[in-house]
Amino acid sequence: MNTADILKRAAEVLRIESEGLLALVERLDENFVRAVDLLRGCQGKVVVTGMGKSGLICRKIAATLASTGTPAFFLHSGDGVHGDLGMVMKGDVILAISNSGETEEILKLLPHFKLQGLKLIVMTGNPESSLARAGDVVLNVRVKEACPLGLAPTTSTTAALAMGDALAVVLLEEKGFRQEDFAMRHPGGILGRKLLLRVEDLMHCGDELPLVRCDTVVKDALFEITSKRLGVTGVVDAQGCLIGIFTDGDLRRGLQTHGDQILSKRTDELMTSHPKTIDKEILAARALSQMEENLPRPITCLFVLDGGRKPVGIIHLHDILKSGI
Repeated sequence: MNTADILKRAAEVLRIESEGLLALVERLDENFVRAVDLLRGCQGKVVVTGMGKSGLICRKIAATLASTGTPAFFLHSGDGVHGDLGMVMKGDVILAISNSGETEEILKLLPHFKLQGLKLIVMTGNPESSLARAGDVVLNVRVKEACPLGLAPTTSTTAALAMGDALAVVLLEEKGFRQEDFAMRHPGGILGRKLLLRVEDLMHCGDELPLVRCDTVVKDALFEITSKRLGVTGVVDAQGCLIGIFTDGDLRRGLQTHGDQILSKRTDELMTSHPKTIDKEILAARALSQMEENLPRPITCLFVLDGGRKPVGIIHLHDILKSGI
C-alpha cells in the first residue's frame, strides 16, 4: 500500500466507527432508561463482566462508573467460573458485555446470577442471543466492524465503550455527583491537585503576609515588599481592613509624577484601590483562572480576606504553578 492507500484505509476505519456510534444514538430507547434505573437503584456494586477484547472494555467501564459515583468492579468471566464469583453478592447488578451474546464463560455464570436474584443488564450486538434472552434489560450495540474480515473487534468494542460512557455520565448527573465528589476519588496527580488544593493550602499568611498601614511612607513600604519577596504589599486602614495594594507598577507611575519626592509620600496616595481578592475556600485552580481573566495584564497575586475586609493571606501565581496545577 502506498501513502495514499494507507491514509484512505485509515479514514475508512474512522468513518465506519463514527457511523457506528451515530447508529447507537438513533437506537436509544426505553431499554437504556431501564438500565439507568437498575444501576441507580443498585444496593450493592455493579459487576461488569466479559471476556477477551470485551473484557478490556469492561475494565474501563467499571473504572469509569467507580470514579463517577457508582461503585463497580470488573469480573473476568473466565475467573468467575473458577472461584471469583465469591466477589458477587446479593444486591449487586450485573452488566454483561458480549458482542456475540454466546460467550460460553458468561453463559456459565447465569445460573449463579439467577440463584442470587441479581438483575442482569446485557450489552450485545446480537439481541436474539442466549445472553440477551436471559437479560432483564438488553442494550443493542450491533454495528458493522471496521475490520475488513469482519473478525477483529473494532467498531463493536468502540460502541460498547461509548455506551458504557453514556451510562456513567447519565448516572453521574442523576446522582447529583459534584466536582468535590470527583476530587475525593482522584487524590493523586495533576487532576487531584486541581480538584483538592484550595487557596488556603497555598497562601502566605502570618509573618509572610506583606502589609503596611495607609499612613506608611513609600520608603518603608518598599522595605516591606523587598523583605516579603512577593512584589507587592497590601495597604490597610486603622481597623486593619484592606483598602489597596502597592506594587512596583505603582512605584513607577509615582516616580513619573513625584520624582525624588516619592519616598516620603504616603502609600495610600499612590496605591491601587479596590484590589481583586479571593476567599480561602476557593479552589486554587479557580484562583489561577481569576488571575488570567485580567489579560492582557494578568494579576500575579490575590489577597485572601477573612469574609469581611481584613486580609488573612496572599496567594501568588508562582505558588499555584509550583503546585503543579
